[in-house]
Amino acid sequence: MLYDYLIENYKAYEPIFTSDIDLDIPGNSLRPMLKELVDSGKLCRYDAGIYYLPGATKLKGLVPISASTVARCKYVNQRGKVRGYYAGYTFANQMGLSLQVPYVQEIVSNETSAKVREIEIKGQRFVLRKPRAEITEDNYRVLQFLDFLVDMDKYLDGSVEDVSARLIQIIKDENITKKRIDAYINLYPTKIYKNMYETGVVYAIA
Repeated sequence: MLYDYLIENYKAYEPIFTSDIDLDIPGNSLRPMLKELVDSGKLCRYDAGIYYLPGATKLKGLVPISASTVARCKYVNQRGKVRGYYAGYTFANQMGLSLQVPYVQEIVSNETSAKVREIEIKGQRFVLRKPRAEITEDNYRVLQFLDFLVDMDKYLDGSVEDVSARLIQIIKDENITKKRIDAYINLYPTKIYKNMYETGVVYAIA
């Protein structure tokens, strides 16, 4: 039953978190069942509470999934379920707002209750932050943009010439409207308005 569920719901090399297994199996029964699948070669253990199905590709001595993949699936998005978004230097680099490649990835996620905490996955560090509002498929782009905008001075390193143009392009690409911003802007400190005017973002929001 467990193996059938896994192969129906997960692809090879996709992280499987025991906390996400939606079967009516108590924890003290699930653990030995997972161990049996690992021992038989049908399942691979990545770390405590994290598994994956093996695929056809044989990578000698290498684990076929990365810490970044595990973090993304656990805290950002897995199988279309939005759990969070990248923030800070990570978001700035992804959006072309900074050329600095961060060593520590920053993530805002529903999957953490602490305001800020640092975790380590296989030697790679991640900073997790609690969101200002519950993150959904509909609002994560807006919250991600506002998070960056309120603290943008921290993340801009001068490596990108026209930051305003890039921010305005993000607004267009992600359909970030005034109505959507107004639903959440009161959750942010007032300095966000100053940043909106100085960058010209306020004039680009319809």
